[in-house]
Amino acid sequence: MSLDPGQPDERPVKVAALQMVSTPEPAQNMAVAARLVGEAAAAGARLVALPEYWGILGQRDTDKLAHAEAAGDGPLQSFLAGLAREHGIWLLGGTLPLVSEESGKVRNSLLAYGPDGALAARYDKIHLFGFRRGTEEYDESRTIAPGSDVAVLETPFARVGLSVCYDLRFPELYRAMGDCDLIVVPAAFTYTTGRAHWEILLRARAIENQCHVLAPAQGGQHPNARRTWGHSMLVDPWGEIRSQLAEGEGIVLGELDHRLTDSVRSSLPALKHRKL
Repeated sequence: MSLDPGQPDERPVKVAALQMVSTPEPAQNMAVAARLVGEAAAAGARLVALPEYWGILGQRDTDKLAHAEAAGDGPLQSFLAGLAREHGIWLLGGTLPLVSEESGKVRNSLLAYGPDGALAARYDKIHLFGFRRGTEEYDESRTIAPGSDVAVLETPFARVGLSVCYDLRFPELYRAMGDCDLIVVPAAFTYTTGRAHWEILLRARAIENQCHVLAPAQGGQHPNARRTWGHSMLVDPWGEIRSQLAEGEGIVLGELDHRLTDSVRSSLPALKHRKL
């Protein structure tokens, strides 16, 4: 049966979020990613998402500059395209560093590949994380140039809104995407901010947009002494957590169920009640 490209497949679709504890070594991270993607595909996932900074989480923020790739060319991009093609899946490559026009900075880019291995969408992280409390300090703007454009991936079974980590705190970004079936949020939330806000924010975005939210995260103690929160999860349109992994490498597997989305939007038509 052929599908109208303008209408998503209404059957439940398996999706997967991969949780990693990435290192400063891209080759090591690629080996882990290949294994986890293979396991997710074998379990029936048609869409698989990697976490932010999956390919490199360096000893210093500046380490990623040496691994920046030109758009469409580089080992990390070739690796993702090959995995998508090999397993015949939609693969959302967390983020990787792409060359920026700003000297000393990169784009923190989410690249989505179709089952044929072709690039289907790109989103450059717009909101750059900054945090300071005691000796804990982060400032992504020192090494990352922000993006400016909202991005949505169209697949035969879902309209997928693309966002990254700190974007989660800015609900206006998700409103700008329009109605989505799924929102993805690859992340590397710190342990401090993740423990306080990660689950609350993910559930809020799912509830207010009445769609599924898939959040693949970094989760554990990294060689650079950074500790990330983890708790990768799939949240449904009612705000219920359907699947979750606290820490360590692994897979969060669940279903994107359009029937549930339709039921939630029918019983509580908040999206139709919007005035602004």
